Amino acid sequence: MSARQGRHGVVLLALLGTVACGERGNAPAAGGEQAASPAATASAARQGMLAVPGGEIWYEVMGDGAATPLILLHGGPGFSSFYLKSLEGLASDRTVVRYDQLGGGKSTSITDTTMFTIPHFVAELDSLRAFLGYDRVDLVGHSWGTILAVEYYRAHPEHVVSMVLASPALDIPAWEANARALVATLSDSAQAAIRTAEQTNDFTSPAYEAAINEFYGLYVWRHPIQADLDSTFATVNEGIYNYMQGPSEFTITGTLKDYDATGFLPEIKVPVLYTVGEFDEANPDIVRRFQEFTPGSELVVIPGAAHITTWDNPDAMLSAVRTFLAKVDQGG
Repeated sequence: MSARQGRHGVVLLALLGTVACGERGNAPAAGGEQAASPAATASAARQGMLAVPGGEIWYEVMGDGAATPLILLHGGPGFSSFYLKSLEGLASDRTVVRYDQLGGGKSTSITDTTMFTIPHFVAELDSLRAFLGYDRVDLVGHSWGTILAVEYYRAHPEHVVSMVLASPALDIPAWEANARALVATLSDSAQAAIRTAEQTNDFTSPAYEAAINEFYGLYVWRHPIQADLDSTFATVNEGIYNYMQGPSEFTITGTLKDYDATGFLPEIKVPVLYTVGEFDEANPDIVRRFQEFTPGSELVVIPGAAHITTWDNPDAMLSAVRTFLAKVDQGG
């Protein structure tokens, strides 16, 4: 989908390269909040900024339970973690880390395309894990965040206990084919606007904007939290999305166009939960195929939800993740 400001959509995909870890202790976090060391006493949220190649990433740590720490990986590329806030409900059981990947949200905005790579984001995640002092973590990735989770596991399997791959984007050619099929379910006017935009390479017309919003309202979210939606689009990095994804969910021209992790899924040796919304653009049938490729994995379809399950049915999503992680904690 397009990432232009004002367009109501959330994206998938992306990752960036090189790491170096540094901290900015007690400096003001984004939004004017005071940063705190991750070692600060638990209970309340602790926020901070961590120096990584290219800038600083914003993070928030909640909870202090004895279970394995959990890191949330948002979709994009170039978006933010606002829509994952309901998963902070897991902080009653364990430490939960929510952060904005470099380029979007409360983290430093970047324009250098040499950083718009999978290795950069993998290294950035490893910097955060190491800085917070976690040897092993659970990962919850959503949409493009599932690419980040799988590629982090591929690079650092020793640090991953389990993965929740929510509304996964692990086969982009299949994703695009499915998205094209979904376009065919839109109104005639929306389909005509999309054809015109793709023929002219002009994705700025009001008719195209209306077509994108129609698609989003069916397959991306059905019950958005307006404040978080507004924050998401106030802090989006359009450049990253367009470079790695393309102009829309169904016209994929970016560097992730040929990404396909299905051949690697049989090699995953940690517990995996797949989740997908009933009306998700990720497509329950495609996600079921991922689950069949992944040894011992589970699949939960979130009823009544489109792509952003944490907005459309947050209680069901939270319950599915909590139940899965409890089994992992017990050695299941």
